[in-house]
Amino acid sequence: MNIFIMTDLEGITGVDTIDAVHTSKESELYRDACENLMSDANAAIAGFFDGGATRVYIADGHGAGDNFIMDMLDKRAQVLTVSEWSKATAAGEIDAYAEIGMHAMAGTQNAFLDHTQSPNEWFDYRINGRSYGEFGIAAAFSGIYGVPAIMVSGDIAACEEAKRFVGDIETAVVKRAVGRNRAVSLPVQEAREKIYQTAKSAIGLIGNIKPYKLLQPAEILLTLQRTDYCEKTLKRCKDAELVDSRTVRKYMSKLEKYIDFFM
Repeated sequence: MNIFIMTDLEGITGVDTIDAVHTSKESELYRDACENLMSDANAAIAGFFDGGATRVYIADGHGAGDNFIMDMLDKRAQVLTVSEWSKATAAGEIDAYAEIGMHAMAGTQNAFLDHTQSPNEWFDYRINGRSYGEFGIAAAFSGIYGVPAIMVSGDIAACEEAKRFVGDIETAVVKRAVGRNRAVSLPVQEAREKIYQTAKSAIGLIGNIKPYKLLQPAEILLTLQRTDYCEKTLKRCKDAELVDSRTVRKYMSKLEKYIDFFM
């Protein structure tokens, strides 16, 4: 069984302030966040292997994707770019999808650092009338190829969001929000043990949990924070059209690549 892990930074154990994800690379807060990212990831990797995984792939999904401290990463895991994950999924090389360090979608109440893709630009992202966050988009893409989402770690809101999309997915809640920009995390050892045990247990869902199925053709609507972001999106995505001053739309007869979900 081949497991793919997407990581993010906002839902990582110990990342409890907005400054940890938005300060410079030289800051102590950011370095600590990256170390915690590696430790959460390693707990999941160990859990998946101990649960019976044959291979574990992992991608750095935060920002530009340059947050991993490679010397800290479990050497058994193979790092993929997001593009390589998309190709591997389409090629049938992935059996299950998991997310470590996830946050809730834009506009979620009582969520730590809620956003979808771009916190400054994206206001609401909808497929066929339903709002999606980053978990839902990835689950929908994976489901196209019959790959189920089996695990998420992050704050309470992110884990509850995953359950609304997938149902019986395994979740490891490692923090709770105290306002949007602050959170309270579990003690480190308790959180890592929870991630490990959740990953180990999640292996048992393969074959028993249904992949998320998205109806196609699909209408994708993106509402942005400002009118000029619409202008920028239309220049970048030639298939998109303006719906109103802050919303762009594109129709997809068939979604095949992860990038197809974006504008």
